[in-house]
Amino acid sequence: MADQQALDEVVEFTSELIRIDTTNRGGGDCRERPAAEYAAERLAGAGLEPLVLERTPGRGNVVARVPGTDPSADALLVHGHLDVVPAEAADWSVHPFSGEVRDGVVWGRGAVDMKNMDAMILAVLRGWARQGVRPRRDLVIAFTADEEASAEDGSGFLADRHPELFEGCTEAIGESGAFTFHDGTGREIYPVAAGERGTGWLRLSAGGRAGHGSKVNRENAVTRLAAAVTRIGEHQWPLRITPTVRAALTELAELYGLEADFDDMELLLDKLGPAAKLVESTVRNSATPTMLEAGYKVNVIPGEAHAHIDGRFLPGGEEEFESTLDRLTGPDVDWEYVHREVALQAPLDAALFGKMRAAVEEFAPGAHVVPYCMSGGTDAKQFSRLGIAGYGFAPLRLPEGFDYQALFHGVDERVPVEALQFGVRVLDRFLRTA
Repeated sequence: MADQQALDEVVEFTSELIRIDTTNRGGGDCRERPAAEYAAERLAGAGLEPLVLERTPGRGNVVARVPGTDPSADALLVHGHLDVVPAEAADWSVHPFSGEVRDGVVWGRGAVDMKNMDAMILAVLRGWARQGVRPRRDLVIAFTADEEASAEDGSGFLADRHPELFEGCTEAIGESGAFTFHDGTGREIYPVAAGERGTGWLRLSAGGRAGHGSKVNRENAVTRLAAAVTRIGEHQWPLRITPTVRAALTELAELYGLEADFDDMELLLDKLGPAAKLVESTVRNSATPTMLEAGYKVNVIPGEAHAHIDGRFLPGGEEEFESTLDRLTGPDVDWEYVHREVALQAPLDAALFGKMRAAVEEFAPGAHVVPYCMSGGTDAKQFSRLGIAGYGFAPLRLPEGFDYQALFHGVDERVPVEALQFGVRVLDRFLRTA
């Protein structure tokens, strides 16, 4: 059982990690090294021998191994990232890098994505050191850089350049799962991620004939690009039900006493009410226009124009994704991947999933643990190159009205102290026997 010091330390560590500004804008200017050194120092204080590794100076990653009691057991990877997305202080109620603890809540960028999980891992391991606890199987602990961009300086670098550090790892836990989803009827649902849509970030390029803005121009690059972007933004992707989503819908339907009618998905989602939010973004591919680049003067028609698309595809859906983009962009607009990562599915019948379920239910009586597929992606994609099956398991018990998912990359990101302490108890229970 986690001791009181661990419950206190998780709050302290979350707050202090938030104060270390590891903003990742995607241009390579992030510096995770101070946070990596912070984590390494606390791992060393737990009797471990952490390595700080960098592909690029300043982009620190930390890896340490916790020996288990059963040398014949496969190892488990436990990972969290150290970087965060940008935050505009003027938009926040508190400064996003203050780490302020107010009224039982820790505020700041990274409070839910995902310095909270980093802090939970550190608190559990330090508690074990005080109590003389060892897990059943080896644990490989990894705190990574660059997850909020390409992961080239983080998990990608570790998987490609230091695979020996993950020897024996067959499964992993990371973000994001085992958080409380309140459905408005008093039920507490805890989705555990067992899949992720693939990532397809695209750059569209339209060519045309440059000229004066006052002249007729049937080869306007901006017009061509705008038409393609509109077609993409308005496209209705067909429904595709993957095994992970099918399992999620089946369990949710059972919870509500419904028949899981996959022939009428729209009706099923409607009947699930608020719980449909857990699956509605993962029943089809998607392509969302997010950035436009064109021109340099109002009376000049540019010779080229560009757009960026956040594309996501389901397991098995990449071919459909690409052929659809070919059709929607048309003959006058080209597209290319600027970042591409695989879609994932992890086994739901694995013993590990049952142990995650049991750990949550022990500390949240009446909890309904269900599998789900993440609409976005995590470092699990890069670690899958090593044959590691990844699950999203960063447990938090949240009060009703606390919109956890809206706080990812949102304003006033925060996490309740009680949620952090719940996470420590659940992780302690789970990792001892996983």
